[in-house]
Amino acid sequence: MTKDQVPPRLLTRRRALLAGAAAVGAAGSAGLLATVAGDADKPVRAAPAAGAQVRSALKPSSYRLQPLTGYGPPRAAPRRTLIRREPLLRVSGRGRTMVLTFDDGPDPRYTPHILDTLREYDVRAMFFVCGEMVAANGDLLARMADEGHVVGNHTWSHPLLTRLGRGRIREEMERTSDVIEETYGERPVWFRAPYGAWNRTAFRLGAELGMDPLAWTVDTLDWTAPGTRTIIDRVENGAAPGVVVLSHDAGGDRSQSVRALRAYLPQLLDSGYFVTVPERHYA
Repeated sequence: MTKDQVPPRLLTRRRALLAGAAAVGAAGSAGLLATVAGDADKPVRAAPAAGAQVRSALKPSSYRLQPLTGYGPPRAAPRRTLIRREPLLRVSGRGRTMVLTFDDGPDPRYTPHILDTLREYDVRAMFFVCGEMVAANGDLLARMADEGHVVGNHTWSHPLLTRLGRGRIREEMERTSDVIEETYGERPVWFRAPYGAWNRTAFRLGAELGMDPLAWTVDTLDWTAPGTRTIIDRVENGAAPGVVVLSHDAGGDRSQSVRALRAYLPQLLDSGYFVTVPERHYA
């Protein structure tokens, strides 16, 4: 999608982001988005959440806040993302915090229903999207941005990365980050390898592109279409503080996933769980 082809609604949203740059600059410097320090098996901190979750404004890239004339304090060198050996598997946070993630979309048949349910309960989630799906459904990414969800990189065409060379892996990841930035408003800071198949090259390239790898704790196996009740049971039985749940909103018939979310989400909230999204925290 070229600049001339960007829908007016997206351009309006981006202008709004820039207009709020001064207000959010202080929050950014306070460490709202940051890299998790430590080993790969340590959890990443989750965003605070309690009851109705209020979406904070998206933040423009920090370079937009710097004077172009050279005046002002010198800029610190950007912090490099840690190259991990394993993906992060869970999150940490206050109370009974959980994260819901959805892979392979966006799909116009199922993603809107999932977004409707999340909006009904004022819950934010993560969507690991494929670039080729974004290219055809950019309006759904714009909606995710407007409603406060986090979008991660799930490659362009969902290949098995362990069978690809470095150049092809980089193309799959970088091209997806580019189209996410065009439609969502900012580049992703999380990535997930298709099939959960990471290798050293994927970890290194992800770090070079500024992303941390996030896996999951509970796999609903909804892609096997095991039945709505089975998906519900897997989520409810696996619920625990720090859990990351894997589901899908594309890649096949996801009607069971849609129905299951409508059943287990209010149950989780009634049980005292805070369903939210993770943040990266700089040291």
